[in-house]
Amino acid sequence: MLSYQHGFHAGNRADVLKHAVLDGLLRHVTEAGGPVLHVETHAGRGVYDLKGAQAAKTGEAADGVIALMDGNRPRPLRPWLSLVETQGVGAYPGSPQLARLVLGDRGRLALFEKHPAEYEALTGAFEGDRSVQIRKMDGYGGALKLKPRAKETLIVFSDPSYETIKDMDELAEWTPRALNRWPDALVVLWLPLFKDEREAAFGAYLSELEDGVIAGARWPSPDGRDTALSGSAIVAYRVPKAVRDMATSIASTLNSVWSS
Repeated sequence: MLSYQHGFHAGNRADVLKHAVLDGLLRHVTEAGGPVLHVETHAGRGVYDLKGAQAAKTGEAADGVIALMDGNRPRPLRPWLSLVETQGVGAYPGSPQLARLVLGDRGRLALFEKHPAEYEALTGAFEGDRSVQIRKMDGYGGALKLKPRAKETLIVFSDPSYETIKDMDELAEWTPRALNRWPDALVVLWLPLFKDEREAAFGAYLSELEDGVIAGARWPSPDGRDTALSGSAIVAYRVPKAVRDMATSIASTLNSVWSS
């Protein structure tokens, strides 16, 4: 489906866990040294205006990143929150821009986005940046055709919209193919957590594919809001222990913050 636009949800609580963990992973890989190829199957528009019309329509960022920036910033999230503050809420970095900022000259980006409006915004965000390749095509099939250069660390990040159950089915089919295609890649998935726990069987399936970490956080239902989403999780394969510990610490901290 091509109806989903992340601008309505950018900076919300789901983004907080997702982007804080991804930021930590990218920083760890950068500090380890060497070139990096960062691939995204569903890139979105890359940069978001949290004061713009789309974000204002839902107001979700107010309970997410903005609340953390305006409050006592939890220690495990401070590096990411500092980066967001540097960019400003009018240019909130989605995962592609986050990767570009953290990796710097060390990283190449290969981004896939099918939605026409999102693709147009994405190409505009990275116009003239020769280290970023953007393709308007199916991210699952397109990504599997890629191969890292010699000595490049490959990070593959998949963040579909989960508008329908088909999105889970497609990711369930693609993930083992990705793990087999790139035996040394760091494969990272975002997983929504629903009130009815419809994702439970899917999460169990993902946990059995290969050794990895699942770090998730839930929040109580906002007053007056009818939403099926009640949490956010990251599934990461082949990441080092330091990254596992970081992801778990961020998730645990957010569970405490959002339950208080």
